Amino acid sequence: MTPDDFKAWRSIMGYSQTKAAEELGISKSSIELYERGTRRDNGEAVIVPLSIALACTALYHKLKPWPEK
Repeated sequence: MTPDDFKAWRSIMGYSQTKAAEELGISKSSIELYERGTRRDNGEAVIVPLSIALACTALYHKLKPWPEK
């Protein structure tokens, strides 16, 4: 998931950065990093983790959490 993909997902979902952070269970600063794609302090690339990309897909498709036994 690229930064542009992540931004597009958030826009399609109608989420603010704060709402996206709440729904994904991460910090707002992580949302900002994923959308920017680089760290401000050193310009190092920031990759959207697969777990976050999959969570975005699950939220988009309105999937429920996997049942616990």
